[in-house]
This record gives sequence, structure tokens and C-alpha cells, in this order.
Amino acid sequence: MFTAIAPRYDFLNHLLSLNVDRSWRRAAVARLGWEAKPDGTYLDLCAGTLDLAAELARRDGFCGRVIGADFVVPMLARGRDKAPRTVPIAADALALPFPAARFDGALVGFGVRNLADLDSGLREAARVLKPGARFVILEFATPRRAPLRAIYLFYFRRILPAIGRLVSKHRDAYTYLPESVLAFPEPEALSQRLVAAGFSRVGFERLTGGICAVHYGTR
Repeated sequence: MFTAIAPRYDFLNHLLSLNVDRSWRRAAVARLGWEAKPDGTYLDLCAGTLDLAAELARRDGFCGRVIGADFVVPMLARGRDKAPRTVPIAADALALPFPAARFDGALVGFGVRNLADLDSGLREAARVLKPGARFVILEFATPRRAPLRAIYLFYFRRILPAIGRLVSKHRDAYTYLPESVLAFPEPEALSQRLVAAGFSRVGFERLTGGICAVHYGTR
């Protein structure tokens, strides 16, 4: 599915979010704490087209490397030239080809929702992080308050899939998106899963009225 939509993936991300996705990625990078080790090696997990990796790599003062790991190679190919200091690697998030305690920090943008085993993926992320390293997750959520919640659900269930099908020419991908978001744990529950996976100082911040959330924890 992700291979099929790779050619229009970035365009649709910006279109369907009204370009707000760019500010969400900036918020995620701001939570990473990369300034403590600007020459370090960082992991963009479920990297897709490397938008999040590029956001980190372009920060003023950053002089390290960002490894973008994803098993959808056409997605990685689309993003490989977005920024210097990014390195795409084909890899499964549930069985990463890296030694323990390899990375100085890790991010994942809109990816953990797609893992076949969420808890195994969180434990694997913990395994490859150095002690004290920060893990940041950017993921969709559901607004709590009316009328935003009602407007959001109508857009997510009706309008977004129609636009996605029209532009991507894929029948199911943009029906899967709202279905997967609505089935995913809410921020409070995801925080508990992070703690169970071995992270401490876990927290989250809701963005744009609760449409999205930035989660963070320390290895």
C-alpha cells in the first residue's frame, strides 16, 4: 500500500493537513533534545519519505547524522535527497539491524500506528537507544472537545478519504488512515505502553486542538 502511494505521499500529507504537518514535525524535533549532542547519531524510525529526518538534519547547529529506517524502499527513495546528513536504510522496525545502545535519540512520525506489534516496536526502539537518550513519537489523536471533535471526525471519515483516493489513485490507503487512527491508543494509553517498554519521564503534548500529539520518553 505504501509503495503504491509513495509518488503522491508528501503532497497529500501537506494538502490533507492544510500544511500544518510541517509545524507538527518542528514540535517533535524540538522535544528530542538533540542540542545536548549535536554531532550525535539519531534514528528516524518508520521514516517514510524522510520528512522528519530532514527536519532534524536542517536545524541550525546540527552536525550529526540521521538514519532513516523503513522497509518501504520506494518511500525512502523519494526522500533520500531532501537534506544532507540523512542516510536511508531499509529496515524492519520490529527487528532493527543495529546494535544495542547505538543512537543518541530517536523519532517516529505517524509510524508506530502501522506496526504489526506496537509493544515489540517500542521495546526495539528502547533497545537501540543509549541510556538517557530521548524517544519522540508524533502521532494522530482524536480531539476531546465539541464542536472540533465532530468537525474532525466528519473530515477524517468523509472528506479525507475522498480526496486521498482522487489524488493517490489508490482505493484503500486513505480509508485505512482514519480507521487506523481511530483504532490506535489515545495519548494516555500510549504513555502507559511507553513506560512498559522501558522508558521513563514519559509525557505528551496535544497539538492543534488535540488532532495530533507529541509523545516523549527517556531511555
